[in-house]
Amino acid sequence: MSTSEAAEAAETAEGAGAAGSVETAVRDGVLRIVLNRPERRNALDVAAVGALVSTLAAASTDDTLRVVVLEGAGGHFCSGADWVSSNTGGRAGDKADGTTSKPRPRPGSVQRRTPVQAHRLVQLLMEIQLPVVCVVRGWAAGLGFQLALAADVTVAAEDARFWEPFLQRGFTPDSGATWLLPRLVGLARARDLLLLGRRLTGAEAADWGLIHASAPADELDATAATVIEQLATGPTVAIGLAKRSLNRNLENSFAQALENESLALELSSRTADFREGLAAFTTRRPPSYTGR
Repeated sequence: MSTSEAAEAAETAEGAGAAGSVETAVRDGVLRIVLNRPERRNALDVAAVGALVSTLAAASTDDTLRVVVLEGAGGHFCSGADWVSSNTGGRAGDKADGTTSKPRPRPGSVQRRTPVQAHRLVQLLMEIQLPVVCVVRGWAAGLGFQLALAADVTVAAEDARFWEPFLQRGFTPDSGATWLLPRLVGLARARDLLLLGRRLTGAEAADWGLIHASAPADELDATAATVIEQLATGPTVAIGLAKRSLNRNLENSFAQALENESLALELSSRTADFREGLAAFTTRRPPSYTGR
């Protein structure tokens, strides 16, 4: 087992308060991030989101990595942001049991903190120039749903459950839901999910084009492993640049998209993997990419 900058960043963040709710391991260039709070269906509190942001930020400059895998411990992926732990409490002071209550945040706290917490997490998943594979079993709700949407390849158990519970809980969607969903499934289906609270199984999510694929629960790990292996042995720089172009060009004109592709082509053609790809094609053998 090797150690990477990303794993060290997660350990530092956990020491600051995540309390082991985000675990990381690195092996053969694969950074595996496990949401480890099964008693809360892996709901993400502020410390856990901070650990994820720190881990992904470090991974973005770690040249030993080739793939990021995001999954949940136990029977669920992620039930969303832990609003209970983030918003309980009241005026600071002693409680009857002798403990001290947590002060309620100042007005505007959500508006101030969301851009650097949940929103930054989703942005990093889309911006990092490494492929991100998300493995979903059980619930993927709210922020958990958006993490699955922001990943490059998401595979889910056929009986997994995807849900946007925002309006059913009395507040508006966040973490990119109103941007991601219409682009993936169109406005009518986005309304069905966000306004009407429709829940989808993993099989339905794959059929709608929300995720890459679904598989029977007992075949999910093998299905994910196949995708992870393909990406981990691919031309890492070119994959990262292709990912960047795909995401950036969602908002660009055709001319801007062509310019982005030219820049990505210039950079990818300077890699050792590009030379290996040409050599393998010439000699009619499978390429052996090193990610460099």
